[in-house]
Amino acid sequence: MHQLLNAFSFGLTSGVITALGMLVGLYSATSSRLAVVAGIIIMAIADGLADAAGMHLAEESEMENGKAKHTHNEVWVSTIFTFIAVGGSIITFAVPVLLLPLEEAIAVGILWGVLILVLFNYYSARMKREEPLKPIIEHLLLAAFVIIVSYFAGIFVGNLLG
Repeated sequence: MHQLLNAFSFGLTSGVITALGMLVGLYSATSSRLAVVAGIIIMAIADGLADAAGMHLAEESEMENGKAKHTHNEVWVSTIFTFIAVGGSIITFAVPVLLLPLEEAIAVGILWGVLILVLFNYYSARMKREEPLKPIIEHLLLAAFVIIVSYFAGIFVGNLLG
């Protein structure tokens, strides 16, 4: 169960922060609904598989008392849950882009990502009987940094190639 929560926690946080950066970066570079939706779908698959592979290798390499810490099945469960959490969290960002005008969809996507991060970090901290404010602030600051850097990277690429 602990492994499942670790895989889900890692995957959800990674997926949301990746999606926020990609969403804002592609929008600021192209202002294209096609580019943003394609980016979401491709990123859900590629980042989901990459993070799942990383989790798989990390779980396989964990040792305890000279022996593998996790069984073969435990490693694969973590791998699959990481893919589902990353890919699933990223793909949810397609909904506002498909249903709303693009500029509104980006704002809704940012709010959606912030809501997921706040709720998940609150729940996670409460499960550990910790104060939730610190992890919430840390993850929101990280997300804000990713959004800002991605926005300016998108503008730079758009100006360079557009």
